Amino acid sequence: MTQTRYEQLLEHIVQNDDRFIVLTAENRAAIRSLPLRIPNNFLDTGITEQTMIGMAAGLALRGRIPICHALAAFLTMRAFEFIRTDIGIASLPVKLVGYVPGLLSEANGPTHQAIEDISIMRGVPNVNVFSPADEDDLLIGLPSVLLSPKPYYIRYTNAKPVTKHDPVFQEGKAECYGETGDVCILTHGYLFKQAFESADHLGASGISTMILNMRTLKPVDEDAILRAAQTSQCLVVLEDHFETGGLSTIVAEVLTRRMVRIPVLPIAFHHRWFRPGLMDDVLTCEGLTGTAIASRIMMFLENTVARATS
Repeated sequence: MTQTRYEQLLEHIVQNDDRFIVLTAENRAAIRSLPLRIPNNFLDTGITEQTMIGMAAGLALRGRIPICHALAAFLTMRAFEFIRTDIGIASLPVKLVGYVPGLLSEANGPTHQAIEDISIMRGVPNVNVFSPADEDDLLIGLPSVLLSPKPYYIRYTNAKPVTKHDPVFQEGKAECYGETGDVCILTHGYLFKQAFESADHLGASGISTMILNMRTLKPVDEDAILRAAQTSQCLVVLEDHFETGGLSTIVAEVLTRRMVRIPVLPIAFHHRWFRPGLMDDVLTCEGLTGTAIASRIMMFLENTVARATS
């Protein structure tokens, strides 16, 4: 069986550190080859997310580092109390890997759409959040995240990269593309690609754009957010998550706490789930193509400038 790069990394980590153990609640989509390769460090609990988290907590208390896999919607909601009580309160080094988060659930309806997962997980004291832009970003950050003494929620992605990432990963530090810009797009996860596409469209209209790939949303890079606010005309928050509780809320919290005033355009889901379909259709329907995002930003800039000069 051909291994994915994610499987290769997990196998390498397990073979070099016997503390790690891979768990799944029946869903093996990204780890199909591992049971035969690391049989003594692999557990499938069946469709029992709560049981998996309870087992992971027990293993962590005995010195192991569990890496738990399940669909993001079920992992963060069905097992929430177990994560909060068994892992969060005790601050155990359990890693929670959520499959098909955000738009990656594509044709699945609201029951399977994890677009409140970041809000749920970052609300638990001690639990950190890693939302990589693509497969390369995931693999760059994963070794550090897995070795962190803190529990972590990881938004799994195997999306192909659109640009090279900084190979140096540090939790709480964003990746910056561009020193300054008329607009700064702050993003994470799948829509990183669309951020780049929209920047190309904006550039063709004479609008310069800086992009921040936040990488970790908890801890978040507050300094990067503040620098962007000081050097840009407006901030755009682009994410496949509810506007409430995700990066949009995080940015608002940071700006309010630091008493910084700047126009902010959140591009996220506002109190509704997205219409399921194939990815290209979903992006078009929800106005999340690079062209549509650029149009919204240009309109926002025009309105903001008009208000400021009136």
